[in-house]
Formats: sequence, structure tokens, C-alpha cells
Amino acid sequence: MERQGKKSEAPRGEKKSKRRDEVQSASPGKRKDELHGEKPIRKFDDQPRGKKSNKGFVRKTKGDNEAVKPKTKSNPLKTSDETRLNKFLANAGICSRREADTYIAAGVVSINGRIVTELGTKVLYGDVVKFNDLPIMPEKMTYILLNKPKDYVTTLEDPHAKNTVIDLIRNGCKERVYPVGRLDKATTGLLLLTNDGELADFLSHPRNNKKKIYQATLDRIPAEEDLQKLYDGIELEDGKIKVDEITYCNPEDKHEIGVEIHSGANRVIRRMFEHIGYKVKKLDRVYYAGLTKKNLPRGKWRFLNEKEVVMLKRGSYS
Repeated sequence: MERQGKKSEAPRGEKKSKRRDEVQSASPGKRKDELHGEKPIRKFDDQPRGKKSNKGFVRKTKGDNEAVKPKTKSNPLKTSDETRLNKFLANAGICSRREADTYIAAGVVSINGRIVTELGTKVLYGDVVKFNDLPIMPEKMTYILLNKPKDYVTTLEDPHAKNTVIDLIRNGCKERVYPVGRLDKATTGLLLLTNDGELADFLSHPRNNKKKIYQATLDRIPAEEDLQKLYDGIELEDGKIKVDEITYCNPEDKHEIGVEIHSGANRVIRRMFEHIGYKVKKLDRVYYAGLTKKNLPRGKWRFLNEKEVVMLKRGSYS
């Protein structure tokens, strides 16, 4: 085969097209995973956007801007406005919208002195709304991102709890906020707290598939075939569950595993590893619905900025 010293005069686009045709013709009808043998363990991007921290897969997102308090009004109803009663109760920080429907049906809510039990009732500007005979007003919408430390509980109704996540923000937040979802006492990492019941319902509902990323430290190094089982799916007592992505966090210490999942089932990460014979010694949530722990040390919190709130409400974050 003769080789000329000068460059080919063929246009650049034709070269790329020719190489692509050669690759396709070399292995007709074969998928990528067939060319490489068995289906590999799914992994996170080798080069994620932003810096990869030592806390796992913390990626730069649109919500990483400097935090500021959201600009909201204490009373969202204007003279000509009306809003559904369950939304009004949720905005007041009383409960979520779904819980509000239960309270309304139970007859503990009144408007202008009249008990209301009909779902879908509207509240007008100037109406006096009472819950258990106590007047309520919508609070300012507040959104807090907390990097939860170990040994703090998110179940606010637990009378035996020594430390709750509310204790960490009590001095900086006057509004009555509550956690969106839960982290068990031993689990650390990202937790969103708000008095926006509508947003809390949206983020928590399974159909909205909000992504979560955890870093799990196991009692021993897991085999690749065991990680593959979690990717393929396993059967737990409450149904089949599978992860979206899974990989070793650190090639030098394979005890640490990065797990991406959409399920919000109770203690799902711990139960999955226990099912295949491993114990989770440490568990840290490093990503939640587009929010990361960037510049947020353990035990600290910050208000979400306006852009982050808008993105969460629009569902722009995964």
C-alpha cells in the first residue's frame, strides 16, 4: 500500500463520513454492549460537569448560585384574588394540601365563622379562616436547604427525639417549616425544609421521579456482580426496586459506592444492600432534585435563592 507524504485533498466532512461508514461496516447489527461482552455496571459520567468532590458525585447545577432570601409577600391574596382552601392551609404552614383535605372534611376549618366541609371551597381576600377555632394567615413562603448531621431526626412528631432538624434552624427561621421527605437518624446529607405544602407534595410524589444521589460506605468491598443485581432490580418486601446508576466512588477504596435512585421508599438504600448481604456503615445524600451540598458544611443551612425555587416549582430540576 503506497502512502503519500502530502495530505489528502478530500474535504474534512468526507473523511469523517468515511471513517463512520468503516466502523459501522466492521460490526454490522451489533450493539455496543455486545461488542464488549456482558452488560457492564452502569456508572456515572467519568467527567461530570463541575468539580468532582471528595464527597462523591457532587455536580455543578443551576442551583449553585449565591443564596439570597426569596422575595415573597406575607399575604399572597390580593383584592381580586381567590385560592382553594386546601392551598391556603398549606401556604399557612398548617399541613400539606392532601392533609388539608382531610382536615376540611373533618369539619375543623371555618371561613367567616361558618364550618366548611366541601372540598374545593375558595378563600377570598379579606376572609377570616380559622383552624380549630384559631385564626390563621398565610406565612411567608420559606425554603431552606440543610446539610443534615448524624443523630438528628426528621420526624418532628417524635416525643422521644433528643435532637430534631428544626433545632438546627430555630434561631434563623421564624416560619413553621417541615422536612420534604425523610432521612433516618443515622443518615446525613441534603434535606429540604419548607412551609410550601404544594411544592412539598410535588417533590415527594413518586410520579415526579425526583433524582437523589447517595454515597454509601459498606462494611466490605462489594463484588461487581452484586452491584449489577441492584442495577437490574431486586425484590424487596414492598415490591421491586432498582437503582438508576451505581459505581465505586473511589478506585482506591471500593468500600464507598455512589448510588443514583428516584425511589423515595423508606430506608431503601440500606434495605437494598442488606438484601444482597452488605451492611451500610455510613450513608450521605449528596444530591436532591437538582440541589447539591456545594459550600454547605455539615450541620449548616441556607435559604434557597429565587432561581432555585422557580426551577423546583417548574420541575426543571430532575
